[in-house]
Amino acid sequence: MTTFALVGTGTGLGIATAHRFGTVGHTVALISRSAEKLARLTAELARDGIQARGFTADVLDIESLDAALYAAAAALGPIEILQYSPVPRADFMKPVLGTTADDLDAPLAFSVKGPVTAVNAVLPGMRQLGRGTLLFVNGGSAVHPHLDRAGTSIAFAAESAYARMLHDALGPENIHVAQLIIPGAIRPDAEHRSPDALARRLYDIHIRRNGFRHYAEPLPD
Repeated sequence: MTTFALVGTGTGLGIATAHRFGTVGHTVALISRSAEKLARLTAELARDGIQARGFTADVLDIESLDAALYAAAAALGPIEILQYSPVPRADFMKPVLGTTADDLDAPLAFSVKGPVTAVNAVLPGMRQLGRGTLLFVNGGSAVHPHLDRAGTSIAFAAESAYARMLHDALGPENIHVAQLIIPGAIRPDAEHRSPDALARRLYDIHIRRNGFRHYAEPLPD
């Protein structure tokens, strides 16, 4: 079976999605800045019979991200599914009138250089397989810019444009590119925005391969 690689491993959506793809037989590569977190979560997956391994990297350090994804493919097998869903830092979310050009460096690196690096790392393996899925997960500001969250609104819009172009360019190669928009916070008690519900939705997007942009639930007006 092939590998599911998760960039942005956490105890909510990340581990839920790792469980979802792992339980159907994919090996799981978890990528995070925290080696301690990776050890804890890979042990949790192993207890459920899922083969998983952690790789440390920071999406703001493209060399480390590139190396982690190549190491994951070498250790676990070709990466068929890549999910890019790291959580933005709080300091990305400044009001638009208080945002300087320098304030955009980190958000754009996070949401543009990181995805481009990750895609370029996994694309050769997907082409060898003859199939693949690239999953991008973003908040509602990717679609409706929020004037108090300028950094993420601008950077998510750029990530959305990149992902949409990939969708059009890679579709003929049987590599499906999709974006899931999650409006609002991920909460265990939310019907459509709980980690488990979102993990099921992402797996469904991977299987059905129908269209580019998907919504966990309708965006508020």
